[in-house]
Amino acid sequence: MSNERQRPEGNSPSVGISTDIKARPRNWLVPLGLAMLRQWNSYGYELTERYVELGFEAINPGTVYRTLRKMENDGLCESEWETASGGPARRMYSITDAGEAYLGLWAKSLEHYQQTMDAFLQAYKQSGESRS
Repeated sequence: MSNERQRPEGNSPSVGISTDIKARPRNWLVPLGLAMLRQWNSYGYELTERYVELGFEAINPGTVYRTLRKMENDGLCESEWETASGGPARRMYSITDAGEAYLGLWAKSLEHYQQTMDAFLQAYKQSGESRS
């Protein structure tokens, strides 16, 4: 008996397996938005640009504004109208103490997630070495 895994006859290893795997956690808009607001107060359009710079492809600005409104309703951030810039009034957002606490919980959760991913990658690499 060998250590190789047996496949049913006629099935290739890629049958039913997607080759376009995006292995990243979902729901990043809130914690990433809070992390950005922790660095500086900002408004929706600027946050939308930053999300794109950080790898969120073609994010819908409406989604960002809805997320900001929900964050504000949940007490994670607050906003006020800024009119001093000479242009049209815009809503400036800042993180609250509750947002700081939420962000801290996310960071701890991601540290645990990273440890799990590190353990997975180590097991994966070791399993590949033993097959060589």
